[in-house]
Amino acid sequence: MALLISLLAVMVKELRQAFRDKRMAVMLLLAPVLQVTVLGYAVDLEVDHIPTVVCDQDGSGASRELAHAFLASGTFDRTAETRDVEIGMAMIDAGRAGAMLVIPSGYEQDTRHGRPAQVQVLVDGTDPNRAQIASNAAGQFLLERGTRMTLSSLAQQAALQSRVVSPAQARLVPRVLYNPRMKSAVYMVPGVAAMALLVVTTIVTAMGIAREREMGTMEQILVTPIQPAVLLLGKCLPFAGLGLIVVTAILVVGSWLFGVPLRGSLAVIYVGTSIYLLSALGIRIFISTVSRSQQQAILGGFFFVMPAILLSGFMTPIENMPWWIRPITYLNPVRYYVEVVRGCLLKGAGFGDLAPQLLALAVFGTVILAVSALRFRKQIG
Repeated sequence: MALLISLLAVMVKELRQAFRDKRMAVMLLLAPVLQVTVLGYAVDLEVDHIPTVVCDQDGSGASRELAHAFLASGTFDRTAETRDVEIGMAMIDAGRAGAMLVIPSGYEQDTRHGRPAQVQVLVDGTDPNRAQIASNAAGQFLLERGTRMTLSSLAQQAALQSRVVSPAQARLVPRVLYNPRMKSAVYMVPGVAAMALLVVTTIVTAMGIAREREMGTMEQILVTPIQPAVLLLGKCLPFAGLGLIVVTAILVVGSWLFGVPLRGSLAVIYVGTSIYLLSALGIRIFISTVSRSQQQAILGGFFFVMPAILLSGFMTPIENMPWWIRPITYLNPVRYYVEVVRGCLLKGAGFGDLAPQLLALAVFGTVILAVSALRFRKQIG
């Protein structure tokens, strides 16, 4: 009985200690609720409404009917229409489309005279899961359409008691771009790089500042002639260098073990990483300024890191997320960094192609770093 009372006393003491600080109590209770909410809404492995370019080079009634039926399945959504394949390819390169339906010139004439018509479906393979589902959906659509056309033709022959030319089935010519073998590792490595950098620079380093505050060493540093800007820079630069080393290690391992290609320039990767580190280090400093202990720093780090990763497009395409979540992803620096790394590694994108993402990273990083530096200066001042 005495042991039970002692155990209960220790448990009560720990709970009081944990919930004594209101910030800690809020993080303990709010973080799991927020994370499960984001996970439930944002992570959807079912693929539908893939942005699709319709390249109708025939421009006939039959080709328009085929495109309408193809999009009516729900897997594909028309995002643009053109007769130029290169324009559609440029949209896929830029990430504005995930697939393209190419209906060749002469499609109506071929089907009317019983000649097989080749319909090409180009799929962005940077996301293997979406590419596989899109390819299967396209194949299933043409198979079902061919079956319906054959049955309709047989019914007409039986009704007319005469010989008619059966419309030919459209023959699917699938082509998966950027990741023909649809290897998951190729898709995951850029996200792992973003996540590793975020953990190293946000959680680990925020703990370091909080630990110095707890141990009293921060006060000892502040009485020295070191200027606040120099102090802040000295605390950030080592972890920025560590972040570049981490990215290099991930790229080497990804290429060596999993065959992740490097179709672009390493300069794009390192410039993008350096700009991304501005955001990560700014968030790290901000977390350290609102944390009074290492526990708060850890919880604050995870409070940001988990939703940021889930809303980055790392695990599931942003197009699959609910409409009200998608605008939030534009405020997430991890999204832009993942797009930069994937675009460079898989599509060979350069600075011009990735300028919007790099600019967004630079703006976000500058703002959060400036706000965090002001808070840090105010605290130590």
